[in-house]
Amino acid sequence: MASHSPAGVRYSIVIPIFNEEAVLPILLRRVDALMNALDGPAETIFVDDGSTDCSSIVLEAKARDDHRCRYLGLTRNFGHQIAITAGMDAAKGDAVVVMDADLQDPPEVVLDMIAKWKEGYHIVSGRRLARDGESAFKRWTADLFYRLLGRVSAIEIPSDVGDFRLIDRQALDAFRAMPEHDRFVRGMFAWLGFRAGEVAFRRPPRAAGETKYPLRKMLRLAVNGVIGFSDAPLRLAIWAGMSVSGLALLYGLYVIGLSLSGSSNLVTGWSSTIVIVSFLCGINMLMTGIVGLYVGRIHAEVKGRPLYVVGRRIGFERERAAVDGPSEQIAAVARLR
Repeated sequence: MASHSPAGVRYSIVIPIFNEEAVLPILLRRVDALMNALDGPAETIFVDDGSTDCSSIVLEAKARDDHRCRYLGLTRNFGHQIAITAGMDAAKGDAVVVMDADLQDPPEVVLDMIAKWKEGYHIVSGRRLARDGESAFKRWTADLFYRLLGRVSAIEIPSDVGDFRLIDRQALDAFRAMPEHDRFVRGMFAWLGFRAGEVAFRRPPRAAGETKYPLRKMLRLAVNGVIGFSDAPLRLAIWAGMSVSGLALLYGLYVIGLSLSGSSNLVTGWSSTIVIVSFLCGINMLMTGIVGLYVGRIHAEVKGRPLYVVGRRIGFERERAAVDGPSEQIAAVARLR
């Protein structure tokens, strides 16, 4: 696979960063070792997703000192899925690798991904054989989520696969044509349908620092996955509404029957009515909320706002100079003639 990128870069490594100053010294050493082990020109793009610690200072210095490193500073915290999208938009390599900064995605596994890519796979994902250092609750909820998503999704999304993957340039160009805002990146790549392979690895515990994916963000990602790739919630709303309405109709017929028969079991008063009305109102609000989620997503899309805003770019000017340099020299020769 010959390099066809304008800057002659064969491999791009995209790493989103959010307040990772504790892990950066270890991360930079291992990324340097990875780039040295690659069989072609490589670049590493650090995407600073609005860090408030010293991460930006360290990464800016790295991008200035190492010609293989780039720094992309977003103006605020746009979220993990948007940050990796920004990095992939800026990547110039024929193969682009996305990995997290906490080293739970071991850089050494990238070499196995590249070997798989050379076999002809367009997307190579890292599948977790084990999740060391994670609580039983997190492992259980992750397994439950993948099982649920597999049942309700219209496409097959691999289980135990996160955003640690290698993407071929052809697949990446197709991915970049998908401008949706509420992103579930692993599902988007599965939707593309390119030939996909996997590399199994044992996920180690976080090297340093604290997780940036608390329960709240995990739930939001799960909602993005379910709503973005399935209309099951809408179908559930329809069936739930029909079921509740049917039960209410049966109860109404039951009450009418008791009234006509003069049964003493007919309770006078409004307690039972209040219970039923409250139940129906609750169901109605739930169904309205589900529909509202889809309407809200439509509203976000039609506004047409950019996915992210870049505040600082460091290291990309070298790449531009490498591309523009030869043409400028030719123009100068032409002027002399």
